[in-house]
Amino acid sequence: MSYATSTFSDMLQKADGRPSGFDYLRISLAIAITVFHSVRITHGAEIDMALWESHLRAPLRALLPMFFVLSGFLVAGSLVRCRTLISFLGLRVMRIYPALIGEVLLSALIIGPLLTELPLSAYFTDYQFFRYLANVTGHISFWLPGVFENNPDPGIVNAQLWTVPYELYCYLLLSALAVFGLKRHRWIGLAALIALMVAYWVFREFKPDPKAGLTNISGWMLIFYFLGGVSAYQFRDVIPANPLLLVASVVLTGIFLHAGPTGEYFAVIPVTYVTVYIGLIDFGRTVFSRLSDLSYGLYLYHWTLQQWFVDVFPGAQSAWLTSVAGLVGGLLTAWFSWVLIERPALLSKRLIIRVEDYALSILRRLRELASPIYPRLSSQGAER
Repeated sequence: MSYATSTFSDMLQKADGRPSGFDYLRISLAIAITVFHSVRITHGAEIDMALWESHLRAPLRALLPMFFVLSGFLVAGSLVRCRTLISFLGLRVMRIYPALIGEVLLSALIIGPLLTELPLSAYFTDYQFFRYLANVTGHISFWLPGVFENNPDPGIVNAQLWTVPYELYCYLLLSALAVFGLKRHRWIGLAALIALMVAYWVFREFKPDPKAGLTNISGWMLIFYFLGGVSAYQFRDVIPANPLLLVASVVLTGIFLHAGPTGEYFAVIPVTYVTVYIGLIDFGRTVFSRLSDLSYGLYLYHWTLQQWFVDVFPGAQSAWLTSVAGLVGGLLTAWFSWVLIERPALLSKRLIIRVEDYALSILRRLRELASPIYPRLSSQGAER
């Protein structure tokens, strides 16, 4: 396979459709985010801001976009394999919500009561407690009453959850594009990406975001990176897989993400290329790659556990110790979450397929009943 003719599709086929690169990426990104968050949790927002202004600015700003590109590429493949949106959305719900519910209940019903400075009667009747429970819907709140109030990053139980609503928006957007024919016309995803980016740029020209470019990329921008991953999957047979393009994309990613807000738009293409290229490399299976099943759990649990560590050992004052606590505690908790919650939930795929079969049988029956009146509708159903 020569570099001149190799494509992303060739890389995918060479790995029998299951390259291990995506596994390495998922767990590596989750670990990197955990380590980075330890600085703010240990030393507060001021030191955290200094990191965003340092030479680490570009790689730090690339972490979440790479996560969203990875998600877009893999979820686009899932959409193609699913017969209808019933199974597609059902699988997305089973992947996102069980672990999210587990994180919310662990924080609100175990960690919160253990660490709150309020009487338990006041804790369990506080509005913020009930508001926090609403996190299970994807409508995120970061605070529990009286918890972590004296930490360097006071009061925040799980700031990392801010990305969850945008991940849900991505799934809904992809579903809408599927309704408009994305599975048959691959240009629809790319057209949506371009149109939404232009619309958002025009919107920000009239209503600037004062925080744009200072720290993380905004949630709305992350949706564009998700669509970049979707488009890379849709056009995988024509995108060249060239090491020189990979190097160039890494350089451009660094340049664009180190720049101001405008660079975020231009970075979509190189970040997408770097992420998908690395993901499609088949490095082989190792213990480290098998940890990829724990990446979502690590992302969900690490912040709360690191805040707990800093709360219990306020004199530690070491981001490295906080990192170790977050990684060890986060991976252990993620393993329990995977074994007891996430993997059993994913096994419900059979139930989702049965529901889909039932819905399709009803649709076929309705077409049969309508055939004497609308013969064209019946013939279309037969063709499908």
